[in-house]
Formats: sequence, structure tokens, C-alpha cells
Amino acid sequence: MAEDDVVFVGSKPVMNYVLAVVTQFNSGAKDVRIMARGRAISRAVDVAEVSRSRFLPDVTVKDIQISTEKLNTDRGETNVSAIEILLGK
Repeated sequence: MAEDDVVFVGSKPVMNYVLAVVTQFNSGAKDVRIMARGRAISRAVDVAEVSRSRFLPDVTVKDIQISTEKLNTDRGETNVSAIEILLGK
């Protein structure tokens, strides 16, 4: 899997990320990985579901991985949840 086949979900509207996922598949990618941390996790799930149901009916969720990352902030060390959703044809 190439590094370009990863969509990092942040604070932009869901459709921006859906467009990125659809574009990856249309340009020949077999798998696309959707990654998010913290509050963007629910948006990442929305991106996967909207992509599958509305635009890419032949794409399935192949794998979902969850983890916790330690981040050093000005208030010390904090734990941030992360999710990785693998979509594939």
C-alpha cells in the first residue's frame, strides 16, 4: 500500500474526506486507509460509511484498528485515542 492511499481525517467537513477517498479509488487504489485521532474519530466513521453507501457500493470495510497514542502537551502527557479504517475492493 502506497503512502498516498491514506486519508487523515481532521476538522474539515465530512464530504471533503469522502471526495479524497473516492478520488483514491478512482485513481486505481485497491485499498484506502482512513486515519483519525481524538474527536475526529466519529468523523472518520462517517467518511467510511458515506463513501461506502453513497459512492462506492463495491467497497467493504476490511479492517478496523484502534489504539491509544501518548502525546506531550503543555499540560503534560495525555492519551489520545486513534482509529484506522481500511476500505478495500
